Amino acid sequence: MSTGFFRDITEIPFEGPGSANPLAFQHYDPNEVVMGKRMEDHLRFAVCYWHNFVWPGNDPFGGQTFERPWFSDGMAAAKLKADVAFEMFQLLGVPYFCFHDFDARPEGDSFAENTRNLEEITDYFAGKMEVTGMKLLWGTANLFSHRRFMSGAATNPDPDVFAFSAATVKTCMDATAKLGGENYVLWGGREGYESLLNTNLAQEDAQLGRFLNMVVEYKHKIGFEGAILIEPKPQEPTKHQYDYDTATVYGFLKRHGLENEVKVNLEQGHAILAGHSFEHEIATAVALGIFGSIDMNRNDYQSGWDTDQFPNNTPEVALAYYHILQNGGFTTGGTNFDAKLRRQSLDPEDLLMAHIGGMDICARGLKAAAAMMEDGTLHGFVEDRYAGWKSDEAQAMMAGNRTLDQIAGRVLAEDVNPTPKSGKQEYLENVVNRFV
Repeated sequence: MSTGFFRDITEIPFEGPGSANPLAFQHYDPNEVVMGKRMEDHLRFAVCYWHNFVWPGNDPFGGQTFERPWFSDGMAAAKLKADVAFEMFQLLGVPYFCFHDFDARPEGDSFAENTRNLEEITDYFAGKMEVTGMKLLWGTANLFSHRRFMSGAATNPDPDVFAFSAATVKTCMDATAKLGGENYVLWGGREGYESLLNTNLAQEDAQLGRFLNMVVEYKHKIGFEGAILIEPKPQEPTKHQYDYDTATVYGFLKRHGLENEVKVNLEQGHAILAGHSFEHEIATAVALGIFGSIDMNRNDYQSGWDTDQFPNNTPEVALAYYHILQNGGFTTGGTNFDAKLRRQSLDPEDLLMAHIGGMDICARGLKAAAAMMEDGTLHGFVEDRYAGWKSDEAQAMMAGNRTLDQIAGRVLAEDVNPTPKSGKQEYLENVVNRFV
């Protein structure tokens, strides 16, 4: 049933590359088969609740620019917001959505009221999911917006904030499990510090480790079959955050015995803030065995903060999906658009056109990545570059069957004097450009 918010717009069709219709897909055809799988099943698109239906269009220098009929307190407004959200999901034809508790429910005066509100909206979601066939990619808890979290949640110096946060996560995991969510995400928006002058790093690391262990313990207690994911971020809003990037998260997981229990949800914009490329973060997660899911967006490269713009760079997206495909593709994860409109894009159709463009870019990137996989040039070059490590002597060194003395003795006896070989970076960049 139409809410009227999107006026007379109907479901977004696929019209192909020749179309100039801004409310049609040019490249995303959910039923197109790529490497033996439907495009929809490769990409597993999700629309986020927070930026699309909660964010009012403010920035550090200006207030609200968006006017939405559900921008008010109370459960009636929350349910209208859900009605519009699910209408948009259906118009776009995406299979998944994602939400924080704070996005969906009214904020109460107590933890008990928050829980009652979340349970009520969870039941409302369940009804809409049954009617529409929508699925939940992941749920999460907002432990950063309210003033109680100004010094962090799990890492807060006040144990009562730690307890409130733990209780909130418990209710959000319950909601996610009830809705059949395929993952549960923890993003520690304020799990960091502004100044070391008032921070006990060792204490806060121990708190965060205990918190995450409790999350994993509760997952197993309730039989939640989805993955637990951490979303790395280096800074902004705090000066430093403990989950700086994939490698830092892996070190934390190893330190607390969680490397086999928790994976990462990687965002392109966060990778840039950490000084990395998106494909670097994905490749690192794959190499460490903790790749889970992605938030697809981009940053403005002339801004020093997380601008959460919709993707529009096919080469960047293609390289991201190339590493994902090399790892066998998504399992429980998917492509969530953690992206928002520019604050001057006021109209309801802007929400749709932003996602259409992002979905088309991802479709182009996926097809380019698949073509690079099937061509095999990149993979073959890397295999050849490291082929020497397949020799018996190289294998013996890697297996720990040679000491430093033994290796030095062989180098001296055999007069080993290796000749450098070209890495051919420019050639490989040219290869990528053939496909994008």
